[in-house]
Amino acid sequence: MREAIGEAYKTAMKAGDKRRTATLRSINAAIKDKDIEARGLGKDALSDADILPMLQKMVKQREESLAIFTQAGREDLAVVEREEIAILGEFLPKGMTEAEVDAAIRDAIAKTGAVGGKDMGKVIAALKAEYPGRIDFGKASAKVKAALG
Repeated sequence: MREAIGEAYKTAMKAGDKRRTATLRSINAAIKDKDIEARGLGKDALSDADILPMLQKMVKQREESLAIFTQAGREDLAVVEREEIAILGEFLPKGMTEAEVDAAIRDAIAKTGAVGGKDMGKVIAALKAEYPGRIDFGKASAKVKAALG
């Protein structure tokens, strides 16, 4: 993932795409900040599994800003946020459909042997391990809770 972001950054710079260059530069800066933080703690550089939640957080921040700008009638700023969300989305795994999420939840419940609400953590952990970045766990947790009764 790190290499793909780096290559996209170089391509954007050569093409003179200022929005894309700025967005990719902010991603690279965030990755480097986390790498430095990890080194200080005696850990290795970030893996793709560590970069993924960071990108998701960046998208979520921009979605929140987009909602605020849209509500305030600032379409000029909302356009920038939409563009940045699209650029960040290029590096995220494709999200699952509702039907796929429901099937994954049923499968995780069967694999973990979950029988009640107390086993919800096991099911969520299994989903996070098998489908990182592909499921919105805010929505999925409600479905898991309903499925477990």
